Amino acid sequence: MYAAGQGDGDKRGLNHLGHEGLVKRVIGGHWGLAPKLQKLAIENRIKAYNLPQGVISHMYRDIAAHKPRTITAVGLGTFVDPRLGGGKINQVTTEDLVELITFDGKEYLAYKTSSHQHCYPPRNNGRYRWQYHHGKEALTLECLAIAAAARNSNGFVIVQVERVADRGTLDARQVKIPGILVDCVVVAPPEHHWQTFSEMYNPSFSCEIKIPVQSIPPMEMNERKIISRRAAFELKPNSVVNLGLGCLKE
Repeated sequence: MYAAGQGDGDKRGLNHLGHEGLVKRVIGGHWGLAPKLQKLAIENRIKAYNLPQGVISHMYRDIAAHKPRTITAVGLGTFVDPRLGGGKINQVTTEDLVELITFDGKEYLAYKTSSHQHCYPPRNNGRYRWQYHHGKEALTLECLAIAAAARNSNGFVIVQVERVADRGTLDARQVKIPGILVDCVVVAPPEHHWQTFSEMYNPSFSCEIKIPVQSIPPMEMNERKIISRRAAFELKPNSVVNLGLGCLKE
């Protein structure tokens, strides 16, 4: 179960699990970057669901709290609505994970929460007594909720770290996962501990530095730049803009 695009569109991330027999069921918010899992789903070799990313993020917290459902209006009238497929991707997927309910005359969707038996929230530094420091992470996202969901489901929490530090030597304000939630620690060599799929480490991603705009080389004139300029014409002062990957493909 994952929310965002946990893969590089080729071989890394969740694509490591894209072999028959490694997974039985996948609940994902964004399948575009995990083509090996896609292939298993399309060929009816695994049970597969596509649910909203934001809903899955909330489901982690509800699983941790032992709540039986995540209730929201998100997804009504779309392919995750049980009247329109319930988020099922293929023919072998038959169990209903989404239910239609009504409160005060209004329709909502109730997403069934399931127990997490294992989770793998990667982190940068572990210290003795195992508190987890996120100083170099670009985003912390649902790491605490995922660990809590697995722990409260009698699951197993594995954390990947860059190094082990002595107790009391890390900035406590950067600690995001308390050690009581963790069962296993893996110290990863640099080649297996990239900050993103495209860069080993960029301090601007984790707000350690700010890159001056004038130091960024201009884009070459091509179709991508023309499309970006056209989109910029639609921006208005003080607007809130939601940027995402979507179906962008190099």
